[in-house]
Amino acid sequence: MKEALARISKAIHYLNERVGRAVSWLTTALMLLVVYDVVARYFFSETQAWIMELEWHLFGLIFLFGAGYAFKHDKHVRVDLFYAKFSPKDKAWVNFTGGLLFLLPWAAVMGYTCYEFAVLSLKAGEGSPDPGGLPARYLIKFAMAAGMCLLFLQGLASIIDSWLVLRGYPGAQPEEALKRD
Repeated sequence: MKEALARISKAIHYLNERVGRAVSWLTTALMLLVVYDVVARYFFSETQAWIMELEWHLFGLIFLFGAGYAFKHDKHVRVDLFYAKFSPKDKAWVNFTGGLLFLLPWAAVMGYTCYEFAVLSLKAGEGSPDPGGLPARYLIKFAMAAGMCLLFLQGLASIIDSWLVLRGYPGAQPEEALKRD
């Protein structure tokens, strides 16, 4: 049972690692797009709606698909007032209960809500309200649901890792489990 859970956790870590590394390249694309937009706006006094919308779509994708990756590497927002001084078992208890009581329910509700929101957008054929804006706005809304799914999965992996630490599984360490590929 412990080996199966460890394999599931490792697969989730691997998925979020690969997605996070792939989506990191969107930051380069976003930077180039912003530079182009700034040059076009200030030197040629022109810009287009689709460029500005693509900028916030790329930023949204970076944030949404990077959330699971950031959580995997423990780079998310945390109030470390006491946590930093906790023993590995105490950290595992905090991660286990916090993930189970807060992260998983929140990510599940958000994922479901975003999915329903995206389906309505798809059915309506929603596009940009701005002339010359991006069509198919439902794509970014489905990305919201996918990002919540990745975060949910990473939360599940964190809970599994914490449970393995609490059960004394050989080699299970909460800090190392978050960082492994």
